Amino acid sequence: MLPTFYQIHFQKQLKNTEYLTLILLVYLLQSQKQVSIELLATLMPYPIQFESRRRSLQRFLKLSGLSIESLWFPLVQELVKTKFSQTETLKLIIERTQWRDKNIFVISLFWTRRSLPLYWKILDKRGTSNMEEQKSLITPILSLFKDYKIIILGDREFGSVKLGSWLCEKQVRFVVRIKQSRYIKQESTDYVQLLELGLLPGTSFFLTGVKVTKQQGFGKFNVAGYWLRKYRGKVEDEGWYLLTNLDTSQQAIAAFKCRSGIEAMFKDCKTGGYNERE
Repeated sequence: MLPTFYQIHFQKQLKNTEYLTLILLVYLLQSQKQVSIELLATLMPYPIQFESRRRSLQRFLKLSGLSIESLWFPLVQELVKTKFSQTETLKLIIERTQWRDKNIFVISLFWTRRSLPLYWKILDKRGTSNMEEQKSLITPILSLFKDYKIIILGDREFGSVKLGSWLCEKQVRFVVRIKQSRYIKQESTDYVQLLELGLLPGTSFFLTGVKVTKQQGFGKFNVAGYWLRKYRGKVEDEGWYLLTNLDTSQQAIAAFKCRSGIEAMFKDCKTGGYNERE
């Protein structure tokens, strides 16, 4: 059921009874495709009362040893070592999602049209993440993949010059979408909004060394514009405006298209897999 290197790692990290509970839990999650303590406790094959099974399962899930860093990171490293060469660029996607009453902030690795969750935090608030939360999510992954080239991808929530500047300081490449209402300034021109640049379906542009905020103290970035052409009578509502430190429009657009992998991952984990409606 679990790959051999998973089993070996878990057996080193957990006691025998804990390892058995984990194996049973994974099996039930895969077979039932529902995340429900009550359902899992009902199906756990332990010769004790339901309430005792439920409390036992809750205690297991709160074990300090069941941390992302100690259990998940080594498995991720092994997987990346097996599936990616060190010459490849890892595309990492940051995104938030609402799962029931939880506001979950995730960074994932794009892989074969999907993405693999790497690290996540449950925000104790509603709404968007802030700069400190973004840095705290990304920083452990930068250490985890210090021997690889990476690109950070994010939608408009993460299209801030503060995040872009921080990633540049870390020598990390990135492509994040920004709003069409954003003001930019090219050399020897006044500030204009991106929507004034005349981007139309089937067209694109690439601007280098532009200011993307009227605030002082931030460097210059590149901005790519891209609007998918009309296809089979359908056209997207608006184009993409991408803030990046990549060198060409083709690189920025090709990388950002991979961001869709996290949407597929969320569907897998929710209605396509562990049904959030239950």
